[in-house]
Amino acid sequence: MSKLILLVEDNASDEKLTLLALKKCEVPNHVLVVRDGAEALEFLFATGAYAERDAANLPALVLLDLKLPKISGVEVLRRIRSDLRTSALPVVILTSSKQDEDLAEGYSSGANAYVRKPVAYAEFLAAAKAIGAFWLSLNEVPSVVTR
Repeated sequence: MSKLILLVEDNASDEKLTLLALKKCEVPNHVLVVRDGAEALEFLFATGAYAERDAANLPALVLLDLKLPKISGVEVLRRIRSDLRTSALPVVILTSSKQDEDLAEGYSSGANAYVRKPVAYAEFLAAAKAIGAFWLSLNEVPSVVTR
């Protein structure tokens, strides 16, 4: 059974491109798309529309855009890192931002990786394949986090 990828993306074109690239690269994981930071947090912490979901069943990977409605991607990341239940969750910022400040803030807030969305489709496919290969096949995450 494949594990879930949570894609947090508000841009419909970027969402379609990401889903297509993951499928084309044969990443077998199911992808759930949420379109703003508030919905991402509701899903991760099983509140609001996702209150019936098992909060212990976390995604294998979060692909997080930075520029999101309601709650920014950086704030989502900070909340993920501040909660013991989600603090070790792999989070890859996937953004079109070319601002050095966003890169620095992403890492200082706890991102595991920062990937700029390539403009060319072939480059985007290569990025999706690399993300899938590393974060979903090779990377290991502890089942219990202690502080």
